[in-house]
Amino acid sequence: MRSLNKTLLAGDFSFPPDLEAGPYPGHLPERVIQFGEGNFLRAFVDWMFHQLNKKGMFQGRVVVVQPLARGLIDKLNQQDGLYTLILRGYQDGQMIEKREIITSISRGLNPYEDWQAVLRCAEDPKIDTVISNTTEAGIIYDPEDSITAAPPRSFPGKLTAYLYHRFCHFKGDPNKGMLIIPCELIDRNGDNLKAITLRLAGEWGLPGEFQQWLKEANLFLNTLVDRVVPGYPREEAGKLYAHLGYQDDLLDTGELFHLWVIEGPGYLKEKLPFEEAGLNVIWTDDLTPYRTRKVRILNGAHTSTAAVAFLSGVDTVREAVEHPRIGRYMEDLIFKEVIPATDLDKGMLTEFAGEVLQRFRNPYIVHRWQSILLNTTSKYKTRVLPTLLDYVAKKKEIPEKLTFSLAAMAALFKDGKTNGRQYQGQRQQGDFIIEDDPEALAFWQSAWRQNKGTPGGVREVAAYILGNTGLWGQDLNTVPGLTEKLEGYLQDIFSGGMAAALEKVLAGSGAGNPA
Repeated sequence: MRSLNKTLLAGDFSFPPDLEAGPYPGHLPERVIQFGEGNFLRAFVDWMFHQLNKKGMFQGRVVVVQPLARGLIDKLNQQDGLYTLILRGYQDGQMIEKREIITSISRGLNPYEDWQAVLRCAEDPKIDTVISNTTEAGIIYDPEDSITAAPPRSFPGKLTAYLYHRFCHFKGDPNKGMLIIPCELIDRNGDNLKAITLRLAGEWGLPGEFQQWLKEANLFLNTLVDRVVPGYPREEAGKLYAHLGYQDDLLDTGELFHLWVIEGPGYLKEKLPFEEAGLNVIWTDDLTPYRTRKVRILNGAHTSTAAVAFLSGVDTVREAVEHPRIGRYMEDLIFKEVIPATDLDKGMLTEFAGEVLQRFRNPYIVHRWQSILLNTTSKYKTRVLPTLLDYVAKKKEIPEKLTFSLAAMAALFKDGKTNGRQYQGQRQQGDFIIEDDPEALAFWQSAWRQNKGTPGGVREVAAYILGNTGLWGQDLNTVPGLTEKLEGYLQDIFSGGMAAALEKVLAGSGAGNPA
């Protein structure tokens, strides 16, 4: 079977009638540099630029930088930046499916093999926009980073070095600053990224003129992204290849729903006319309500349910929502804990929650918990912990499901083996591998070493987990009743298994509750 590439697209290949396959736009210049080549950006931002190009409203392409040493750049270049995107979901009350070959990516760069090729992009005046999605763990300050490294270790380090190279090449021209639009799901992502780049510039001893240019000539925007992207449809791939008539190792899937909220000046609508093209992009002067609603309900439900469902042998989001116990757990968590703890209009939150659960039930979306568990530790901190603490502050009691989700996440990392970013664990269905930050994996291993097999061993584990001020930003043992509650849930999980522990929580007789 032939592979997808520009030769296939430009030739006389007969594509199926339900696939949109336009011409290869090799004449379009590169206008965007994107840090991140994963499923989400390709099904979201790159899809949007593709839509703009189809309507003649952007006339540019994206050069993609692989943020980690291991990635998809080789495959991307083998396919000349092309990939098939399948979007499926409800529209006007009917389930529909759209299939399209996306042509907005020009090429990919691996900075670990050729950092100079990335820096040469900084010399191109047409490339004036940065997009990124390096996960929540990507926008971090690394004190060991260095501008002399090729490349710097962190994403903010790479960006700082990139912008300094651009500053030097254009001799500090204030008109050669860049529009920087991060998509990482952290609060005030643009502000955080700007603060770290300025800190690195200062610590690296870069000229004051550059630091001023960095601050004034570049525009860092805060954003919120929303689209469920399961990614490569492993179970369907063979059948889809047979229908499409070609092989596509970068085949991507997502839901029809999409929302991009960008906090920035209104004049940028002309530079990036997403709204005019009919895309669900909102330019606003305050994205806080949109972010809080999405992160706490949609992402929070994902993160709070992932370990519970996965250790129960339930592999996908849809299966979990339709599961008699896990589905009830998720609904109770959202409607009885997340919404009551959130200071926004309850009607708006309830309506959004209903839409989210309908999206979770999308039969075309095979969204695997094993994928959602990527970097689950940092996700819990940003997506779940704030809700838990707000619930305690409002209700003066510990939220059952939000706390149980922390116990389930801890259980996930018990008795496994780590190798760099990979963790190999066990569940009843067999071995599994998930990825997380090496420091997070070391933390969980250290936490479980606190259990010496004594009667108070599990309590020591709970206290150690909650006492990691570097991770949580505070000692959570000071939250009244939280240590005891977490200890009880851990004990329930390991004495009776996940299913029995979950049953107790749903019955209101879980840890610390009367039977």
